[in-house]
Amino acid sequence: MIPKTPRYFIVMNKFLTFFSCSIIIFINSVTAAPETHSIDKTHSDITFKIRHLFSKVSGRFTDFQGDISYDGAKADASSVNVTIQTASINTDNADRDKHLKGEDFFDAAKHPVITFKSKSVKKTGENEADVTGDLTMHGVTKEVVLKTKFTGKGKDAWGGFRSGWEASTKVNRQDFGIKYNKMVEGASMLGDEVEITIAAEAILK
Repeated sequence: MIPKTPRYFIVMNKFLTFFSCSIIIFINSVTAAPETHSIDKTHSDITFKIRHLFSKVSGRFTDFQGDISYDGAKADASSVNVTIQTASINTDNADRDKHLKGEDFFDAAKHPVITFKSKSVKKTGENEADVTGDLTMHGVTKEVVLKTKFTGKGKDAWGGFRSGWEASTKVNRQDFGIKYNKMVEGASMLGDEVEITIAAEAILK
């Protein structure tokens, strides 16, 4: 006759197994590094809108690069760094684009890049966060907040892994020293507020 294992040992064995698994999960969660995703500019857009007289004109930047360091378990450990080539501005009008690249506006020859470097990330809701950082444009650095939404992640058709993001903010161009304007019958031709919208698809490095 095989003696029965005392209940005490059965309970202790289960407890030790559970405790060991918990420790492993805890260690993995603590030591897991944020994932770094590189922005794929062929599937991303950085666009803006500004008032012109009684409507709004849209534009975009076509040459940019950046990384998103994403920690799904701890949002405040995430970060964003983006660099935009100023001369890549495109409003679908060659004369206007030439003016925007010149000294009246972005002065791309003197200030060839626009950068955003995050300083903090604060979760605000399900898959949403405020990303606060320094925006440097036209030689001036100002703190801005990007209202950001994580739109999903998964495998792509080429064997890689991708994530999706949307972000928006508003800035006053006067704050960055871009002051050019004209008066038309007592009304300013251009508004000061610029709406910026970002749709980014990023590839896991």
